Amino acid sequence: MSRLTHVVAGPYAPPAAARELTAVSADGARLHVEVHGPDGAPAVVLAHGWTCSTAFWAAQIRALATDHRVIAYDQRGHGRSPASRACGTEALADDLEAVLDATLAPGERAVVVGHSMGGMTVLAAAARPAFQARAAAVLLCSTGASRLVAESTVLPMRAGRARTWLTRRVLGSRAPLGPVTPLARGILKYATMGAGSAPHMVEACARIVHACPRGVRHAWSNVLDLLDLDHGVRELRAPTAVLVGTADRLTPPVHARSLAAALPRCVGLTEAPGLGHMTPVEAPELVTGKIRELVTTYANVKEGA
Repeated sequence: MSRLTHVVAGPYAPPAAARELTAVSADGARLHVEVHGPDGAPAVVLAHGWTCSTAFWAAQIRALATDHRVIAYDQRGHGRSPASRACGTEALADDLEAVLDATLAPGERAVVVGHSMGGMTVLAAAARPAFQARAAAVLLCSTGASRLVAESTVLPMRAGRARTWLTRRVLGSRAPLGPVTPLARGILKYATMGAGSAPHMVEACARIVHACPRGVRHAWSNVLDLLDLDHGVRELRAPTAVLVGTADRLTPPVHARSLAAALPRCVGLTEAPGLGHMTPVEAPELVTGKIRELVTTYANVKEGA
């Protein structure tokens, strides 16, 4: 589990949950789950990305929990969810199913939001009947389905085998990230955020990412390196919106465009000028607004309508 060094004040300080619970996945992995907002309100499920935690969604939780039931969980090995030997896309899909089963009432459907690896989690689960029955709509933020390392522009080099080789070693490094220093903040901002990101946004992201254990970071980097979920895109039949920052170096807009072209029911592609990979932190109102739109349009529509 991570060291939980998130910020404790300001808009990115995680709010207290109305309740917390543990969801048990298919292989016995235990997942920390938080539920915010009033019972009976429309449900939104948030799946965070690689090296992050529920703290990543603080701004969305704070804004949505006034009139939504917001469910956020820590991916295995992240935040307060213990690490597991099982590490792969099937485990991610199992975990999402476990969270939906533990938090949604029989017949209830939710808007499911995935950022980065959280979006890949949705794609991994897309063909499963249990997920299809639970997902009213989906928002995919800053994510991709395949060729993540080859398409990454974190290293300012011409695309090709040399850049892919070096990127694989940088992203898969076992080196500890260490304390959050000005240099560390600068590196993280360059790699994951837009040039216009405010210092308090960078600080919030740095605290979260640096809290992720290096073993977990390395293990999941190998999964992302080999990722191929193109089949999941074609199976994702819920109405799905796609959002990406034009300055995203980890999952550049080429991924979002490919998703939008292949999704059976794409309901919009948003390319946000100047934003990097951490869109929910860099543009919280934009991401929250997209979630609200999906809830308003689809949350009360019966399956198959």
